[in-house]
This record gives sequence, structure tokens and C-alpha cells, in this order.
Amino acid sequence: MTASTQTLQNKRFTLSYAGSPVWEIDGKSVTADSPVAFEQLLSLYQKNRTEFLKCLHGHFAIILRDNEKNTLLAASDRIGVYRLYWSQTSVGDILVSTCLEDIRKQRQDTPELSADALYCYMYFHMIPTPFSIYSNIKKLPPGQCLTYENGQVSIEPYWLPQFDEPPSANIDTLSTNLHQILKDSVSGSLTDQAQYAAFLSGGLDSSTVVGVMSQLENQSTHSYSIGFNAKEYDETPFARLTAKHFGAQHHEYFVTPEDIVSAVPKIAAAYHEPFGNSSALPVYYCAKIAAENGVQLMLAGDGGDELFGGNTRYASQRHYRYYQALPKIISRGLFDHLINALPSGLPLASKAQSYIKQANIPLPDRLQIYNFLHRHDPLEMFNRDYLQTVDTNIPLTIQRQQYSRPQNASELNRMLYLDWLITLADNDLRKVSSMCELAGVEVAYPLLTDELIEFSCTVPSALKLKKGQLRYFYKYAMREFLPQETLKKSKHGFGLPFGVWLKDYQPLRELAHDSLSKLKTREYFNPAFIDKAQKMHEGTHASYYGELIWIMMMLELWLSTHQSSYQG
Repeated sequence: MTASTQTLQNKRFTLSYAGSPVWEIDGKSVTADSPVAFEQLLSLYQKNRTEFLKCLHGHFAIILRDNEKNTLLAASDRIGVYRLYWSQTSVGDILVSTCLEDIRKQRQDTPELSADALYCYMYFHMIPTPFSIYSNIKKLPPGQCLTYENGQVSIEPYWLPQFDEPPSANIDTLSTNLHQILKDSVSGSLTDQAQYAAFLSGGLDSSTVVGVMSQLENQSTHSYSIGFNAKEYDETPFARLTAKHFGAQHHEYFVTPEDIVSAVPKIAAAYHEPFGNSSALPVYYCAKIAAENGVQLMLAGDGGDELFGGNTRYASQRHYRYYQALPKIISRGLFDHLINALPSGLPLASKAQSYIKQANIPLPDRLQIYNFLHRHDPLEMFNRDYLQTVDTNIPLTIQRQQYSRPQNASELNRMLYLDWLITLADNDLRKVSSMCELAGVEVAYPLLTDELIEFSCTVPSALKLKKGQLRYFYKYAMREFLPQETLKKSKHGFGLPFGVWLKDYQPLRELAHDSLSKLKTREYFNPAFIDKAQKMHEGTHASYYGELIWIMMMLELWLSTHQSSYQG
């Protein structure tokens, strides 16, 4: 696996694990950190493999190999804090690791970039599970188990969320339970050996983590924030307010355009796959400043929006229910015909036509209505020959499969689960974990413990999102804990004003221009589209098309860094 992996073995079995796997056996917690516990777990595994996985908890990746039978079992945690990659060799052997580069090197062959993965990168701004950037290496999805036996690989879920929405749920009882679970989750994330602190954006989740930490620690809580000299992106006033409210010692760093030019090549190279989330840069600087101050462990607030309904797209889907409630003969016949026949110049006509268009797109497809690859024809963006090697339906197929997986789940809970896999496991957790590793600090995710995930499944959808109010239950539960300004603020996160700065800062323009010029020489893109993207950034929406330029720039920087391993 990796250097941080622990290994236990006897004559027959080898167990390698990263993180902190815990088995709940007969009401007791068992960890695989001693010979006695190891033998107990092996006994359970040999008796009942399903039970071995069913009682597994925590944030972890495990690989258990039966050396006698040449079989293997591998699994990662429910939410994807730890990731596993796998590959079969030409002779049928299995390679599994937490590190993509380890597998690539072990294969000892020329890596081939996956055409489908590169297309998915432009769609999602990262490469989603089960793909990796290499065609012969795959990712194991969170909450799933890989079994290798008789030269065959099988993958199946060992855990799926059970969304239980009791009609008699009491919001005050749920609130009390939430506070206790949060206290246990944050407490369980802290270690006596580490000097720790917290990311603080000033939003609900990071503020909650800082607040709970301040209740638990004997010493002052330390918090770290990133600021920008761009008002619409800067959240430092809210972070300061939270820090003051809880008496935390607060630290800030203001990112500059010079910082982007300095750090971007390093950040692109740090990822083993192309990664295009621009907020990786502020996360890196936040972790870097903390590390320079002696911090060894950072607590991150990721997960609250995806557990309790905090993303705007959840609320926006409610507006389409009115249309969908109409009889089809009215909605798809008379109503559609009348609205679409309106001249586009009439007031609100274009908005009504857009509403009809979106309402006729089913979930989860409708969540991607503003995606670059739905706004622009793929033939406009990509080289025709390259595009013929790609299955352009893959991104929507992935989302449809994940959206439909939970049983007896509401529309909202299906969207939440979809975001657990795509927004969290494949994106935000990769962003934060990789940038903390680059900065030299560990990271923990107290809002993504199994206990908190399972609790969130018991909160009724009508309380998570009440009449369009995002995170209604969570804000109700925190109404006497968090500052009122925090409860009322809109969500920002660690966004980056790249598109704005790109217009004015010449070294940044040169970095982007040089990268895109190189990308135009590769086989993937239509060079004319890359030129068009730069013109659209200059002449229309700087933020929207600045993000597109960032995504392509990071792809080229990654390809250039890794070109010694292949020819692009």
C-alpha cells in the first residue's frame, strides 16, 4: 500500500491497513493492532466473510490476503476518506494499493491514458470512480469490497445507507442527539500526540468543528482561514466572528495572484491524476501556514452540506415538482406548446422556456444542466478522432447508477448519496487530503464519522430541507450554539478568484496561455475551442469561463509533469 500502512501477518494471512479500521464484535470495539486482535479478526473472517465486513467501521483501507489460497479481500470506508486502486496483470495476478503510482510502477509496463477518464475529467473536473487516469487501473468505490479468487475479481457493496424517516421524529430530540454525536466525533478525531487545529471558512460546518473543539480542549483552539483581496470571495469577516465567538486563536493568510503562479505547478504535480478543483490552492496555503506553525493535525469541516441538505441544487429541484405534478396531457401537450410558442423577447418568456426544458429532464441528469459539456457540444470542444474513442454517456451513466442505488430513499436523500460519492469521495476529500499531505500535515474529517452518517439517515427529508430552507434541521439544532450571522450567511467555501485575477495579472495570464498553447498540440482538444474559451473569459463571464481555463490549465500541467511516463 503506502509507507503509512500498518501490516500484521502470520504464516497464512497478511493484513495491511491504512487509517483506523474498527470492528464491532459482541458489543466491543476491536482494532487490528495486536497479535491477539489480529487472530480474533482472522477467525471471524474465516467463519463469516460477510459478518467480517458488516461490523467494520471507521476511516480506513484494508487488504487481507490469504497467502495459502492466493485469495484477497480489499475494502475502503463507507464515505471514501481512504481510497484503493486495483489492477489485474497480464498473468491474472491482482495489485491493490492506496497509491495509484505504486500500482503503475508495479505493473512495469507503459501506462496508457484512459480516453474515457480524460473526457470525465472535463465533465467532473476530476476523474470519478471507478475510473483512473490509466486504462488498466481502476478505483474501488467507497463502501464496496473487492474479492479476488481463482483469478477472478468481483466487486459488491458491503454497506449501503438505510434512510429511515420516521413520521414521529421529534426535532428537539434529534437536535440533542446531534450535539452529542458531534462532540463524540470531534473528540474521537483528536489525538494526544498531535498539535492540532481546524480549517475555518466561517461557514456552518467549519464553525461547528471549531466550536466543539473549544468545548473539549483544555488549551485554546487554533483556527486557520484563507482570505482574498476580492470582496465577493473573501469570508475572513465570518471566520473572525466565529473565532471570537468561541475564543479561538485565529490565523489568516491572504492568497495573492503571485501565490497562484508559484504554487500551481506544484499542486498539479502532487495529484496522481488530473485534478481541477481550483479551491485546492487556498486549502494548500491554509494547511501550509498551519504546518509552519507546528500544527500536525488539521480538522476539516467537509460533509455537513451533503449529510444535511446544504447545497443550493437540492432546493432548486423542488421548483420542478409543480410541473411534474401536472397531468402529462397538460404539461407535455398544451402547457409546453403554449410556453415554447411565446416570442423570446417577451418578459419572462425565456425563463419560462428554460424552466420547461429543465423540468423535462429527469434526475439526476438535471443536476448537470450548467455543466460545460451540456453548454457546449463535445464536438466543439474535442478533437473528432479522439471523441470517437470515448463513450460520452459515461458521466450520466455513473450518476444514474449511483442515484438509483439506495433503497426506499427520497429524492433528496438520493441526491445526498450521489454527492457522498462524487462531491465528497471523488472531489472534496481528495482535494483536502492531498493538499494537507503536500503541506505536511495530517487531516481528519469529524463530520463524516459512521455515527454521524447513520444519524443523518434518520433525519426526515422534510426537516433537512423545509420549504426550500437549506439545512433547516441543522440550523435549528445550532440556533443557540453558532453565531446568528453564521447561521444566516450564504455558502462560499474556499473559492478562488482565479477568473478575476486572470484578467489583470500578467504572470498568471502567461502561465495559463503557455499551458493552453501546449494543450492545443495534444490529440484531445479542438484548438479552436481553447482559443474560444480564452475569448469568452475576456468578453463574458470571467468566473465561469475562468474555471474552464483553470481546468484545462491543470490538465496540461499534470500531463507535462508526467510525460516522462507516456507520450501524450
